[in-house]
Amino acid sequence: MLDVGKWPVFALLPPEELRLIRQACVFGSAANEALYVTVNDEVFALGTNCSGCLGLGDLQSTIEPRRIDVLCGKKIVSLSYGTGPHVVIATADGEVFAWGHNGYSQLGNGTTNHGLTPAQVSTNLLNKRVTEVACGSHHTIALTTDGEVFAWGYNNSGQVGSGSTANQPTPRRVSSCLQNKVVVNIACGQLCSMAVLDNGETYGWGYNCNGQLGLGNNGNQQTPCRIAALQGVNIIQVACGYAHTLALTDEGFIYAWGANSYGQLGTGNKSNQAVPTLINTDKERMVEVAACHTSHTSAAKTQSGQVLMWGQCRGQAVACPHITHFASTDDVFACFATPAVTWHLLTVDGDDYLTVAQSLKREFDSPDISDLKFLVDGKCIHVHKALLKIRCEHFRVLLNETDEESIEIHQFSYLVYRAFLEYLYTDIINLPPEDAIGLLDLATFYRETRLKRLCQETIKRGISEENAITLLSAAVKYEARR
Repeated sequence: MLDVGKWPVFALLPPEELRLIRQACVFGSAANEALYVTVNDEVFALGTNCSGCLGLGDLQSTIEPRRIDVLCGKKIVSLSYGTGPHVVIATADGEVFAWGHNGYSQLGNGTTNHGLTPAQVSTNLLNKRVTEVACGSHHTIALTTDGEVFAWGYNNSGQVGSGSTANQPTPRRVSSCLQNKVVVNIACGQLCSMAVLDNGETYGWGYNCNGQLGLGNNGNQQTPCRIAALQGVNIIQVACGYAHTLALTDEGFIYAWGANSYGQLGTGNKSNQAVPTLINTDKERMVEVAACHTSHTSAAKTQSGQVLMWGQCRGQAVACPHITHFASTDDVFACFATPAVTWHLLTVDGDDYLTVAQSLKREFDSPDISDLKFLVDGKCIHVHKALLKIRCEHFRVLLNETDEESIEIHQFSYLVYRAFLEYLYTDIINLPPEDAIGLLDLATFYRETRLKRLCQETIKRGISEENAITLLSAAVKYEARR
């Protein structure tokens, strides 16, 4: 089941209908339009229907879902929308359909007439299989299985990459320096486009007055240009906000550049950056970055599932990544972005796929396939020797010298030692500040520098009148940084 309850546009749907939703997208200038796909591959729309963007064949708004017959049975794999709004989808068969606002030919059909029903985008795409689509305010780009990018629509700043500023009425391959290169990921800001290659290089084109192309200048680009400042950095995902860009590396770091008046770059200030700037250096590994061309909000997700947000959040400027209680980056945009639209197509995977991090977390202290147990204060903690060797130098040495299947620990409490082992599986400290002092002692003993730093941060965040003396004593003992 897909939880769409955080989006008000779904508030009037009965529970039995909500349970059938497998995919959903919320868009529009006030997050007042939505499309969704059911488990039976039926497609429904509801909302204000500006410019016919619901694809229902008319301009009537509807508070109750209406079925889009032409899309039923089509398996949607990618969906994006512009601010007109116009909507573009790619199906599992590689077909592209578009509808809605078309004042700048963003539907790719050669006209500027609004499209009231989904129509296949065929010019230059009939023999191609499109896997991903992305829309700016009034332009569209599409990625094929061959790694080619096609673009069409509004082009006042060169965002379709054709080498001119004339609007592009039908799909045209973006070639120039992307010729003979394989693109694997695309994204659009309001008036710019980004592409990531299979070798980790990143290219940008279009509007650049806020430095959102990351080229070190503020000049618009009418053809793709490689971001030279990322030389040697392997980018795997890019996401664009209204006028800023986020990029995720294969090592889990985030670079940001472009407009920063709301702190959306996460650099701690509000100064625009025309070159990629590394952020979140003290955080754990990131696995996803999120931004939407309609807002100045940024979000990211860590390997252990923590969600961070920064930028414009309900009108406030949050200049540093802030840890939330959310389970997904989607929730950030539902609750804090303006407008509160979805940054990508919400999808429920039919299978029970777990990431590496989720799998490891699930197996911690599980006796099923563990090959080692620690006995602490008379209690057992079940672990896996291979993982301990990989994660901790102390255990690499210890476990290479012993074949024991059970090890007794006397110098640390059960609570502290379990938290230490859980950290090795999850990268997270699961202890209150007072107990983190004992973990700090352990981290010092085992020479775990990062764990020591995380303990210090946990203790610092938890200082209160009741525990201040205790925590201060610990800070002095362990020479903690202020």
